[in-house]
Amino acid sequence: MCLTDSVHNFRIWVNLWYLKFGYCDSGNHISRNTKIMKIEEFDVFVIGSGTAGQTVAEACIKGGLTVAMADYREFGGTCANRGCDPKKVLLAGTEVLEMAGHLEEKKVVTLPRLNWKKLQKFKKGFTNAVPVKTEDKLSKLGVKLYHQSPHFLDENTLSVEGKTVKAHKIVIATGYTPRELPFKGAEHLKTSDDFLNLKKMPKRLTFIGAGYVGMEFAHMAARAGAKVTVIDTGNRPLADFDTDLVDELTEYSKLMGIDFIFNATVNAVKKSKKKYQLNYEKNGKSERISTKLIFNTAGRVPALAELGLEKGNVAFDENGVKVNTYLQSTSNQNVYACGDVSNHSVPLTPLSGREGYVVSHNIIAGNTKKIDVPVVPSAVFTLPNLASVGYSEKQVKERYKNVVIKKESASDWFNAKRLNSPIYSYKILINERTDKIIGAHLLGPYAAETINLFAMAINNGMTTNDIQRTIFTYPSWGNDMKSMV
Repeated sequence: MCLTDSVHNFRIWVNLWYLKFGYCDSGNHISRNTKIMKIEEFDVFVIGSGTAGQTVAEACIKGGLTVAMADYREFGGTCANRGCDPKKVLLAGTEVLEMAGHLEEKKVVTLPRLNWKKLQKFKKGFTNAVPVKTEDKLSKLGVKLYHQSPHFLDENTLSVEGKTVKAHKIVIATGYTPRELPFKGAEHLKTSDDFLNLKKMPKRLTFIGAGYVGMEFAHMAARAGAKVTVIDTGNRPLADFDTDLVDELTEYSKLMGIDFIFNATVNAVKKSKKKYQLNYEKNGKSERISTKLIFNTAGRVPALAELGLEKGNVAFDENGVKVNTYLQSTSNQNVYACGDVSNHSVPLTPLSGREGYVVSHNIIAGNTKKIDVPVVPSAVFTLPNLASVGYSEKQVKERYKNVVIKKESASDWFNAKRLNSPIYSYKILINERTDKIIGAHLLGPYAAETINLFAMAINNGMTTNDIQRTIFTYPSWGNDMKSMV
């Protein structure tokens, strides 16, 4: 054995000894200050534990792959923990108040009162169990769980909980986060999470932003007894919905006692001992209001800030991770994105599950399934509901030569009259050449349910004649669809 071989064997022995005690050979010398970091490896690493992330994890596990998942918040995602589900539970209490108020002196003798504290306790019966059940389900499937937001080290490597993790495929399903507002005192603003967990309803609330969340919460708070102000930079709320129906909803909201401040820019928020002062500018004049709490409901953005996407070579923009039709990153073929965080997505929970299915299929079988987004309905759970599917009136006039627009107030129809509901309106858009429905917009009780029938009709290319020939239960809100077309 030559001297070189002896030295080489000795060096191997030394390295093994140092590895055993946590040191490493750094190049040509032994570094006693460098701790060996064990690298954990998985076939798939999912970032985010909402509907999209869970769909991917479960499918990949069943496909025989090793899977890990990380979330820095409660497992289960936004919708089940702090979004759609708890919102609808709280809404239930105000629905009773709304209906009883319309029927006062008609069928209801004494109006009910809302106990916000008990309503919150009822809501917790839905939300408290979600994280534990989600983790238990995923653990039993064999998913390794991490409780921290990871960040990229390179295209296939993440750092999470102080560990280095490599994955053949990485799935980003982190959803949305509240948009940060750039004025002085913005740190005093509360979020939708805070509203959904309010122990007591304050006497006065202000919402910055008149979108879905701002309008829904404003309606709930007003019915729970709060004096509500909604301030927005636009000239009306709910910019994505039909103008005529939004105007009608706005006027009804004012009758409830909700104050609107439009075309206004918030400049600052100041905190005093018991209240907040909100300073804003409107028509070149500085104004201010005093309020107990202020909520940021100015929209949400893709939750990407903590991921270090640049190091992972993951392209993104203000709409989310840039993906192709396979929901694969356009810049890193090892990364997929699904749910709200994808720039291909519509921020709705049902679509998140569909995207999760597409991603898991493409990871397991290769890129053979493209995302096909159907016409998706959306609804604002104010009371009355505002709901929409398909094209707007402006869009159809730009795309079609001949369009039939059926618009009417249906407040004198049986279903509205039996509830003594003051508002029930619709606008249905029909392609005159094909007789197919191409857009539907509803404002009224249970509009969020009825809109699903219109979505089904549009996605299946149904004509008005097809709908007229369909037998519905009577009298029902669904049956009103036949009169609308």
